[in-house]
Amino acid sequence: MKEDYAITIKGRQVYGDEDQGEVCLSALGTYKQKDGARFILYKEYDEEDARAYRTALLKVEPGMVTMSRSGSSTRLILEKGRRHLCLYDTGFGSLTVGIYTSQLDVDLDDSGGTLEITYTLDVDSNLSSQNQLHITVNPVPVL
Repeated sequence: MKEDYAITIKGRQVYGDEDQGEVCLSALGTYKQKDGARFILYKEYDEEDARAYRTALLKVEPGMVTMSRSGSSTRLILEKGRRHLCLYDTGFGSLTVGIYTSQLDVDLDDSGGTLEITYTLDVDSNLSSQNQLHITVNPVPVL
């Protein structure tokens, strides 16, 4: 995988009235377009073993983003105005979660751009959290 793009993901979760703070991930990865979809790929490294990683994939199509990881059953579908039942791998097993996407703003072109996503997560139809993602994709300057 040619890692020629800087990918930054900022995520925020809110449980009830409690803001859980912000998590930020920066990685080098790949960004490409194929058959009308854009693909963002990057490696997520294990906190305990720096050599172990999974490849994360974001497939961006008109009105929808699908998130998945290699070696995992996780597959999250984020489609504005729709609720999807998705499989989420916790590392100890998989569970089905409901995901309702209220905001999906895509500003990507051939050189990169941004994604803004707001969604809720529910388990057994009980609200678990409100979530926001801000994703940026920028080419790495050639030295």
